Amino acid sequence: MVEESYKNRVVLVVDDEERMARFIRLNLEHDGFRVVEAYRGMQAVQALRDALPDLVLLDVMMPDIDGFEVLSLIRETSTVPVIMLTAKGEEDDRVRGLELGADDYITKPFSPRELVSRVRAVLRRTDATGGVSPRERVIKVDERLKIDFGRREVWVENQLVKLRPTEYRLLYHLVQNAGWVMTYDQILSKVWGYEYRDEPHYVRLYVNYLRQKLEKDPGNPKYIQTERGVGYRFIDFQKQSTTS
Repeated sequence: MVEESYKNRVVLVVDDEERMARFIRLNLEHDGFRVVEAYRGMQAVQALRDALPDLVLLDVMMPDIDGFEVLSLIRETSTVPVIMLTAKGEEDDRVRGLELGADDYITKPFSPRELVSRVRAVLRRTDATGGVSPRERVIKVDERLKIDFGRREVWVENQLVKLRPTEYRLLYHLVQNAGWVMTYDQILSKVWGYEYRDEPHYVRLYVNYLRQKLEKDPGNPKYIQTERGVGYRFIDFQKQSTTS
């Protein structure tokens, strides 16, 4: 059954193996998506401008420029969600893709069910507005850190800090639960989706990204504190402000 929320959503599939591209297209179209195909890196960049896709499935290995270079070009102008496709399945490739701004990765070979599930999950969390009431919109954590959820802006020492969409979602849920420990499962479910409950490395990686951008000393974090073996806790800034 085709879910109406995904019907006619456009997915750009970038893979130089036409058989693989056709396999992906048939399965996504069966689920109600519209599919645009590209077989070269620069062709993908042009297709992004022409088709304005809702999501990109991007193969790492291509003959002209590789998927990492294509991703870098995409991120210069667009925040469209990107899922990397890799036959290697090596951790270095996965981490590199995430560091360059990919939202997820799938290791070849993969089943049609996994493909559709991952695409849906990324679109779900991209669609999530993370809305807050006007009263909660601006949060001053301390003299150094201010978060404006209404404008989706984060300020550190009066400097605007650019966060990726996934980093912003992670920060939003940590701040909304300030003072409370969020387990790995809770964070994965809120930020990535229930399908990712077995991938805690996503949480560790993106917490590290946030610490690098927000903390004065990332090696000795003040805002995002580790609860070993359990998860993470954002500093209880409201309690601090009432006692200071």
